[in-house]
Amino acid sequence: MSVYISDGRKLLNVEYDDIPNVNDVVDGMRVLSKDIRAEDEYALFLLEQNGDVCCYVLNEIFIIGKVNGFENLIDAIRAWNNNEI
Repeated sequence: MSVYISDGRKLLNVEYDDIPNVNDVVDGMRVLSKDIRAEDEYALFLLEQNGDVCCYVLNEIFIIGKVNGFENLIDAIRAWNNNEI
């Protein structure tokens, strides 16, 4: 398990090819799932402290999108697959 911290725009103190995986921690939230849409764009689905799910969309180490407040992982993944995120 690795721990990652961001400044809201990018992951800090990581190499460009270092990608968080399931059960890693990003900004204090556990990674529940990960999906890759394009060669260099991927989504991390994270469990928030209040029990909701959020999604970080990253390009290498840069955060290019973030959506909070999904009630469950299924809703978050469905929004990602429907290009709503």
